[in-house]
Amino acid sequence: MTKLPPDLDPSLASRLVGTGGGALPGRMGIELLELSAEYSIGRMPVDGNTQVLGLLHGGAHLVLGETLGSMSSAIHAGPEHYVVGIEINATHSRSITEGWVTGTCSALVLGRTLCTHEIVMTDEQGRRLSTVRMTNMVRDL
Repeated sequence: MTKLPPDLDPSLASRLVGTGGGALPGRMGIELLELSAEYSIGRMPVDGNTQVLGLLHGGAHLVLGETLGSMSSAIHAGPEHYVVGIEINATHSRSITEGWVTGTCSALVLGRTLCTHEIVMTDEQGRRLSTVRMTNMVRDL
C-alpha cells in the first residue's frame, strides 16, 4: 500500500503510483510504503532479484534506490515539472540471500533545479546492505 501526502496534486499522484511507478518496479516486486519529497520508504523481495550466486543483485539495490529517489524528487518538483536522473551510485556493504530489503530515502538537497537523495538499504534485522545516492534534474513539462 502506498501512502501519499494528502495535499499531493491528483495528476502527480496518478503519474507516480497510478501505473505502479513504471513497469520495472512492479516486475521486481517493489512495494511503496510512504512517499514524500523529504522522506520515502519502499521494500523489495530478494526472491526473484538475485544474481547467479543467489545474492541480491547489485543492480536491484539501484532500482529500488532510483524508484524512491525519483518519486521523492518528482513530488518536490510538483505537477508542472518532471525529473530525470543525472547521477546515481551505490556502495554495497553486506550481501543478502533471502527476505526483504527496505529502502529509506532521505533528501539531502531539494533545490529549484537539482534534488539529491540518499537511500539506505537494510535487511529485516535493520543491518545496512548498501547506500545509494541519486541526483535528479528538475525540468519543465
